[in-house]
Amino acid sequence: MKALNEALTTNLTIYAWVVLPNHYHLLVQVVNFDVLSDLFRRTHGALSRQWNIEDNITKRKIWYSWSDRAIRSERHYYTTLNYIHYNQVKHGLVQWPYDWVETSVYWYLETCGKQWLRDCWTQYPLQDYGKDWDNL
Repeated sequence: MKALNEALTTNLTIYAWVVLPNHYHLLVQVVNFDVLSDLFRRTHGALSRQWNIEDNITKRKIWYSWSDRAIRSERHYYTTLNYIHYNQVKHGLVQWPYDWVETSVYWYLETCGKQWLRDCWTQYPLQDYGKDWDNL
């Protein structure tokens, strides 16, 4: 557990996130990419055990996979940020990104302002970005 805590505090910076009922997205910067796989394996393993105990179910598979994409440009970064903040709308869970609580959009709203978010959306539109990534 110490290694996991250290990886979270020294190896990883989270820039955007959204948690939905059946998946989540993170935009992170990592110092040591090799740590990421172990971090997700340990985190997903612990959560799976906890949820299976809570639901009195054995050997249920909860996490199926994870994937990574290296950010290649400023445009890629901000389009990914928009994708994450719009994901709950994409999946029909809410009408507006601000209607979903489990997202970093509120941090950006408070820190950068609504106009910054609008400008980011206009300058870096999604179009077909991420098409079919998380159609579950």
